[in-house]
Amino acid sequence: MDLKQMRYFQAVAEERNFGRAAERLHIAQPPLTRHIQALEAQLGVTLFLRSSRGAELTEAGETLLAEVPNILALAKRAEEQTQLAGQGLIGRLDVGIFSAGILQAIPQLLATFHTERPQVKIGLHNLTKMQQLDALRERRINIGFNRLVPMADDIAVETVLEEPYLVALYEGHPLATKDAIRLGDLDGERMILYPNAPVHGLAEEIAAAFHDERITLRVEQEVEDVVTCIALVASRFGVCITTASAANLRLPGVVYKPLRSARLRHIALNCLYRRGDESPTLHGFLEVIDRFRSATASS
Repeated sequence: MDLKQMRYFQAVAEERNFGRAAERLHIAQPPLTRHIQALEAQLGVTLFLRSSRGAELTEAGETLLAEVPNILALAKRAEEQTQLAGQGLIGRLDVGIFSAGILQAIPQLLATFHTERPQVKIGLHNLTKMQQLDALRERRINIGFNRLVPMADDIAVETVLEEPYLVALYEGHPLATKDAIRLGDLDGERMILYPNAPVHGLAEEIAAAFHDERITLRVEQEVEDVVTCIALVASRFGVCITTASAANLRLPGVVYKPLRSARLRHIALNCLYRRGDESPTLHGFLEVIDRFRSATASS
């Protein structure tokens, strides 16, 4: 049985007349009759009792009529769902995130995407940079967000936005009265670095900047995430160099100041995804990122 046969059968069954059913279907009566005969031959049953007054359903016909609306409805739903999936309007998007990234851009991007495609399920995965790369290659996530992402042939890396560097100080620190902090002002200061990870990241960039300017880097603590770092600043363990988005952590006792440094000017937030991934859902999210990037650049 095919869907055309089901629609033709339903029309005849509801009209109880081949002529009226043919008019309803906008076809000639002989082809309609042949389709019904072919269906009866395929099933090995008589579906209609023909008479001069029209066509009456047999018991077998009544049984089939009870099922046909469900069959056609399921077929229509399958067609609609397939089209929605092809347009990236349903399905699932798995996103790799990291602690500092959720303080500004990423929630905005996810909120916009969810508003535009509410039927897409979003899965969030808190992963390190290397974990995100592994998860992409193993197809456990569709896209990730991170900073200072190493280049790879199979992974596309795009800039979402660039943030200036800030210095986080505790209230009462002698430098807290300055409008901006030069890197040289931090010579010998107790510094808290993050992330404490085996790959190149923000901590290594800071160390390189101190080395370039021949400034003493005094590391008081090394931690894994920005929240712990700023909390330690609030507790007067030391000061830290961070990014503008970290200023959204309004912890009591913390003051943020712009940093002036030859090397540490801006840091990029990147998105990373598999090259050649044709997922409509992913490309819908990339469109949201592209609009966000354009709006940020023009503001």
